[in-house]
Amino acid sequence: MSNYVFERNRKCMDLLSKNLNKMPDYCLDFFLAIENYTSPLTRLNYSQDLTIFFDYLSKNVFHKPINEISFADLNTLKTKDLELYVSYLSYYEFNGKTYHNGEKGKARKIASLRSFFKYNFKRDNLTTDVASKIDTPKIHTKEITRLEVDEVCKLINEADSPYHLSKMQQAFNKHTRTRDVAMLSLFLGTGIRVSECVGINLNDVDFNNNSFKVTRKGGNQVILYFSDEIKNALEDWIKDRAKLMEGLNENALFVSLQKKRITTRAVENIVKKYSKIASPLKKISPHKLRSTYGTNLYRETGDIYVVAEVLGHKDVNTTKKHYAAMSEDIRRSVANKVKLRD
Repeated sequence: MSNYVFERNRKCMDLLSKNLNKMPDYCLDFFLAIENYTSPLTRLNYSQDLTIFFDYLSKNVFHKPINEISFADLNTLKTKDLELYVSYLSYYEFNGKTYHNGEKGKARKIASLRSFFKYNFKRDNLTTDVASKIDTPKIHTKEITRLEVDEVCKLINEADSPYHLSKMQQAFNKHTRTRDVAMLSLFLGTGIRVSECVGINLNDVDFNNNSFKVTRKGGNQVILYFSDEIKNALEDWIKDRAKLMEGLNENALFVSLQKKRITTRAVENIVKKYSKIASPLKKISPHKLRSTYGTNLYRETGDIYVVAEVLGHKDVNTTKKHYAAMSEDIRRSVANKVKLRD
């Protein structure tokens, strides 16, 4: 495990511990039970969802402090109570702030509830698994936002020769040009996630084989490969990086001008800055660059399993859901490939 992933997991565990202090004591057993098959980030997300749930119960259902909510109280909950909670999630206040949940946000919070109730029902802490009776909101699939071929070229060119940026941005770009080109090229040429990008270390890159190692969402490490074009961009950046980081002991491949590992927020801002010029009508994020790569790979191979493997999707149905619309183009393209009569 890389130092970056270790530190990220440690922060997740610290936040999880703080959330557990806001919930009834028996919640600890649930999180210990799921520890062996979930990542620290997943458990943190579950804890955030359950904290909101118990806060709702405390204020709107049982009218008692959270730490006094017992299994006996939870056993009195009916399906309607949880449906009212899901409705509440549309717009709600928590810790003095107002939040909004759409279809995906509600679906995730329902999944957290189901997991919690299922665990306690199986261990006879609850007499019924009421959460299993809640319907998950139908999630409407949105068309994938991606860059076209000419927009990809514009994006990288703008980082390389930023004629359309402000004077201040152009001055800043002189110090970050090779880094930004290398980073954008790696996104568009390999489809990695932003978390995977910021976690890459210098010793994770092998120029002899045009390969690099990344840590996937679940913690598994895999080897991915890049083209000679990306190799050249990375080598240019590493030369400049050596000058910037001379005498410092930082192993991160991509660093900021503060000479520290670059953050996900900084990467998102970099992508946003250049994409506003390359494709002003599209809201482009690092994930949209990942979608662009997936689209191009599917067009070239026509093989959804290859796309799933390279993108690191555990379930190929996830890939199919995102790229199903392109199947129509592929089916149409092969219509005249098989001849019946000469």
